Amino acid sequence: MKDKRKHSARVVDGVEKAPARAMLRAVGFSDEDFARPQVGIASTWSEVTPCNMHINELAEEASAGAGAAGGKGVIFNTITISDGIANGTEGMKYSLVSREVIADSIEAVAGCQGFDGLVAIGGCDKNMPGCMIGLARLNRPSVFVYGGTIQPGANHTDIISVFEAVGQHARGDLSLIDVKQIEETAIPGPGSCGGMYTANTMASAIEALGMSLPGSSAQEAVSQSKAEDCRRAGAAVLDLLERDLKPSDIMTRAAFENAIATVIALGGSTNAVLHLLAMAHAIDVDLGLEDFERIGARVPVLADLRPSGRYMMSELIAIGGIQPLMKMLLQQGLLHGDCMTVTGRTLAENLADVAPYPQGQDIIRGFDAPIKRDSHLMILRGNLAPDGSVAKITGKEGLRFKGPARVFHSEEEALQAILDGGVVKGDVVVIRYEGPRGGPGMREMLSPTSALMGKGLGADVALITDGRFSGGSHGFVVGHIAPEASEGGPIAIVENGDEIEIDAETSCINLNLGAAEIQARLAAWQPPPPRYTRGLLAKFAHTVASASEGAVTDKYL
Repeated sequence: MKDKRKHSARVVDGVEKAPARAMLRAVGFSDEDFARPQVGIASTWSEVTPCNMHINELAEEASAGAGAAGGKGVIFNTITISDGIANGTEGMKYSLVSREVIADSIEAVAGCQGFDGLVAIGGCDKNMPGCMIGLARLNRPSVFVYGGTIQPGANHTDIISVFEAVGQHARGDLSLIDVKQIEETAIPGPGSCGGMYTANTMASAIEALGMSLPGSSAQEAVSQSKAEDCRRAGAAVLDLLERDLKPSDIMTRAAFENAIATVIALGGSTNAVLHLLAMAHAIDVDLGLEDFERIGARVPVLADLRPSGRYMMSELIAIGGIQPLMKMLLQQGLLHGDCMTVTGRTLAENLADVAPYPQGQDIIRGFDAPIKRDSHLMILRGNLAPDGSVAKITGKEGLRFKGPARVFHSEEEALQAILDGGVVKGDVVVIRYEGPRGGPGMREMLSPTSALMGKGLGADVALITDGRFSGGSHGFVVGHIAPEASEGGPIAIVENGDEIEIDAETSCINLNLGAAEIQARLAAWQPPPPRYTRGLLAKFAHTVASASEGAVTDKYL
């Protein structure tokens, strides 16, 4: 066991480490435990959000699994915030920031305590990439576990139903009583938001990446299969220690390409672009926006899942989860089957015995009848986004949009104008100074996009921003515009009434002004003062990279 304990041995072996052992005896270590590999169990449990309210129980299962396999599980906590609660408020600025805090905290605890391997269990959106960035930095045998999806609310509702009810009420289609009924029944218990929103998107991406056990991304939060997944994950770390198989052996460039292809086929969240770029940076894999363009040109959207589609994650689970879809992609030559995974087997070996979806299901389409023949995640460039932007275009919204700009300097300003009727058919809503540095924190524009859908303007109004979107956002929306406004990007000099043209077929987003006028406006532009000068948000703004680089905080150190 000595070679499996190369980190913990430095902490607990030898007479000089008696003080460390004394401390650990107080938390339950026995003499036998000191000779076992230590497996840190990073739990994101919290009463802050239903996404994470059950994860303490899952952490106990993972610890028990590690113990039964010959290790010593040690549970520790990291933070979570809730996008669903904070969206539309100043507090949402901490959302993306929390990804970095989670990664830093996992790195700090495991690095300090000498854990030989790790299990990380995430629920809400930022937990997952935060956990993965931490595991990548440490590069010790590790498994990620998804906390699981929520069950549907009454009448097939979920959290996005509540957000859109606000817009429906403003339009006059729902009474306050109707809104309250949806509010009271849409979230029935533990688990992450139920569509192919960011949580389910990232869980699926991480499974396709090879860092979760097969099936982990497609299990309900409250289920026997999820408890078993956690126990198997704890045991799997001991096998990884035996094999000396680390994240750097699994999170290769080819594995990231598998993750991108799977996200596209599922119709996943735009946040996958931001987070996969950040995860690749953490493990020193060269990944860029152009990789999403290249892979997106040949991978179709096959899943009819919310927010743009009809079905919820629980319904995909009922027909087999994402494993049959991945097998379809592999057989079509769209996945790299030779990538290693945390099972100690290749992706192709994991998928060999996976059964196809049942006959008659219409959640996952065949390649002969895709929802969209190429990616819904479009990378748009032009004089408005020289460094790129990310659009979510399923085709249902149309492929082109041209209209006059309606400019807002914050999400709150835009939301109020939408609800009050100040945004009309044909407008291009521009929300700026919401980027990684300018916000700071790159808030999700879920409230305004949901208000547009609720008011029936989803197909008639475009929305562009240097902020980002929730996985639940849909409509003709373009985010991650880079450079952002606070850095002097062209989005900073757009004025009300300027014509903006977006073309998903040519992957262009342009401000229809002459080059001389654009340059004159940029020359006259002055950066606004920073919104925060102390504390976490100020530190994030000072260190964060562009959205086109994953908004990481250690790129230029």
